[in-house]
Amino acid sequence: MEISPGKNIAIKVPLHKWEETVAFYRDKVGLTVAKTLTNSVGFTFGSMTLWIDRVERQSQVDVWLELFSDDPDQALKKLDSPRRDELEPLDDVNGLWTSDPAGVVLLVRNE
Repeated sequence: MEISPGKNIAIKVPLHKWEETVAFYRDKVGLTVAKTLTNSVGFTFGSMTLWIDRVERQSQVDVWLELFSDDPDQALKKLDSPRRDELEPLDDVNGLWTSDPAGVVLLVRNE
């Protein structure tokens, strides 16, 4: 069982800072918009996608990372991290939510 970096990084941004943050990465950093959703803009970020997510009930910024594993349950045991299913629904994704000791949210899933 192996754990490796995923393809997505998400920055969860409070509603009142979302448009300004999207503009910063688009206009000042110069990242290319790869995909736009209702509450999220994905930018090409090297070989990854950097998602700027608008979160209605968020008071501060969070960074969420994605990890790949062929066995997410075993990866969770190896990481010795808590299961955090309450964070967001995982529709059509074979994986689970957890966090590191500092509280950074991790999505551990099949590629």
